[in-house]
Formats: sequence, structure tokens, C-alpha cells
Amino acid sequence: MKAPVKATLAESDVFPGAPHPREAQALFGHDVVERSLLEAYRSGRLPQAVILGGREGIGKATLAWRLARFIFAHPDSASAAVREAVDLGVPASHPVFSRVATLAQADLAVLRREWNDKTKKHFTEIRVDDVRKAIGLFQFSAGAGGWRICIVDCAEDMNRSGANALLKMVEEPPPRSLFIVVSHKPAYILPTIRSRSRLFHMQPLAQNEVAQAVTALGGPWGEFGAEIAAAASRAQGSVRQALRLLDSDRLALAERLDKILNNLPRVDWRGVHALADSASKAAAVDEFEALYTGVFDWLDDKVRSQAGDGAARLAPLAQVWEKLSQAVRDTEALNLDKRTLILTMFSDLSAAAQAARL
Repeated sequence: MKAPVKATLAESDVFPGAPHPREAQALFGHDVVERSLLEAYRSGRLPQAVILGGREGIGKATLAWRLARFIFAHPDSASAAVREAVDLGVPASHPVFSRVATLAQADLAVLRREWNDKTKKHFTEIRVDDVRKAIGLFQFSAGAGGWRICIVDCAEDMNRSGANALLKMVEEPPPRSLFIVVSHKPAYILPTIRSRSRLFHMQPLAQNEVAQAVTALGGPWGEFGAEIAAAASRAQGSVRQALRLLDSDRLALAERLDKILNNLPRVDWRGVHALADSASKAAAVDEFEALYTGVFDWLDDKVRSQAGDGAARLAPLAQVWEKLSQAVRDTEALNLDKRTLILTMFSDLSAAAQAARL
């Protein structure tokens, strides 16, 4: 199996080795959401903030950049080009496409976890200073097109101070301002931000759409052949998860993790200790990420599958998701013991699964 190439840019909002979503020319799936956004813009009913919500890796960021690019290319929503548009696509030959791809587009801000030169890692959260710097764009006059756009990727990475700073601008933005918020868990966004935004729910991709999206990435990804279909079948509608699974070691880890998670609330402690020993090694950064990502995907699946059973039954799963999310951030930020976290994680998962009567 070929190994994916490593990322050359220190960007937190891109999968290592894959093109950035802002470079994507195609959007796979999500036709209904895309048409809704186009119609809202065309009719002058696009709110000052939109939330693109759904599972990680399904194309939310791709759609966010696609929407921003379309508006910059067609700043007059009443123009003939907008009236005649069937989607939000902008040709790669359009000057706006290259300016957005190279982050040279005026009046565009990106809010994401920034690179820490001291630790040579990304910060574990979007800091309040990052938010203030990004929204500074809205305190100056807009350029020739008149639009100012900020893409937040993703909302869950903002700490509370950062979210409150963003709220102040979302509450009273200048004319022709737009905040596009990518969120894996919209329910965890500050309620006051949600109330001032329009939420667009995006569903996981079909298996064939995942495979098409991976192939379209080109480079090393398009050369995996039949392995793409196998990864797509286990990716739960997420392109990002499929990319993870194209690594044979990660696929083996996912299979081991699935066996343990699907046996909850009973815990295979022998298997958990083996995972903890492996994923807690200093050189096993990717394995640790794959482990906790797999856990969050499992929780997400359980919440979705039990959605009709009422909030009370789902509460233990939501609570453990929030607890583990914070624990992972603290562990990475403070360089805490990963093995202890993993063992505690499965103890908490077992208790939550039992309380939710899984």
C-alpha cells in the first residue's frame, strides 16, 4: 500500500497530504444544501451567519469555501450570472478561484487553530486573540466587491472567550458581511450564536460519493485503486475517515477499536490495555489521534441511531462526548499521560453506554 505524502503547510484545517478544501473544484453530494444556499443568496435572504453542520469529513469546509468563492466572484446577488447559476461552482480559470486558493482574496478571513512556533504543533484551540484578529476585517471598509467573509473551521475549536468575541460581531455585523461556520457538533455552539445563524444540516455521503471524492483528490490518493472502495465502505460517509483508513495500520487499529466499542458497556480490558500501550508511545501521535477520532465517531453514530429515543436517554452520551473532548485537548496541550487518558476514556464510555441502555 502506498503511503500518503506529508503536508507541506502548517494548516490545521486540512488532512495531511491532501489538497486543502479551498482548492476543490467539485462538491460531492449535498446538492440540496448547495441549492438552498444559492437560492438564499439569489433572493437576498442570506443571513449574516450560516452554520454548516454534520459529521467531520463530509464536505462542510469544501462547501464553505465554495460559497465564499461564489460570492466574491458574483458580489451582486441580482446579477444575470447569479440568476442563471445552477450551483455555487466557480471555474478554476476565474481570478477569484486562484486568489481564494492562495489566501490572497481581499476581505476574506479564516478562523482556525494556528501554528505554534514554540511547540511546532498547532494550538489545541482557537484562541480569543485569533478571533479578534480575524474579525478585525469587519472594522474596516470593504473592498471593491463590498463583501467581507469569515470562515470558521471549526466551531468546536473555539474556547468560550473566543466564541463570545465572535458573537459580538455576529450580533451587529456591517452590511454585506457573512460568517460561515463549520461545525461537527452544532448543538455545542454558543446558543446566542446559533440563534443568530441559519443552520444547514449536511448528511454523511453515500459510499460511492466518498470513493469519488477520494479519487478526485488526485496525487497519491487516486492511486489506491480497489483499496479506496474498501476504505469508503467503512468510512461512515466521511472522506476524511476514508483517507485515514487508506493507511493499513490505521485500518487494523479501526478494526480492533470497533470490536471493543461494539461490545460496550462490557469492556475488553485486555484489548484496551493493548491499545493504550500502543497509542500512548511518544512516536504514536497519528495512532492516538486515530483512536480518539474513532471513539468520537462511535459516539456520533450512537447519538444519531438513538435520536428518536428522547434527550434523556441520549444525555449520558452527550455528556461523555463533552468530557472526553476536553480531556483530549488538555492531554495534548499539557502533555499529560495518554495511557491514563485512554484507560479512563473506556471506563467513562462503559458507564455512559450502560446509562444510555445501549
